[in-house]
Amino acid sequence: MSATTGRSDEVVAGAIFRDGRLLLAQRVGPPELAGLWELPGGKAEPGESAEAALRRELREELGVEVAGAQRVGAGVPLAGGRVLRAYRVELVSGEPRPLEHAALCWVDADELERIDLVPNDRVWLPELRARLRD
Repeated sequence: MSATTGRSDEVVAGAIFRDGRLLLAQRVGPPELAGLWELPGGKAEPGESAEAALRRELREELGVEVAGAQRVGAGVPLAGGRVLRAYRVELVSGEPRPLEHAALCWVDADELERIDLVPNDRVWLPELRARLRD
């Protein structure tokens, strides 16, 4: 499924795969999530499609250009009526840098099992592992 409809209640997370690995970003805050790993992303602006939100957020957070937005797994309900959704995106240009995170890492399926993910992103583990094992 491609994401083109703008939703101001959506928080987007980008799944970037390269050479059999998935990119994860280490959070700096809030305190209860600092040090945990996540798929990078952020809040969609009103009227902004998921794909546009991912392009903007990943440019701001990682300094990269991405394209596409193929849904990964189910949406995760968040406080305030928001929904967190993950999308597979393709890295078009740039080398990811931790502009708003403590660190970045590329993990394979086995490493994904052991890394300390934020609780919300754990919902997508089966789909992410399956993609890494393709």
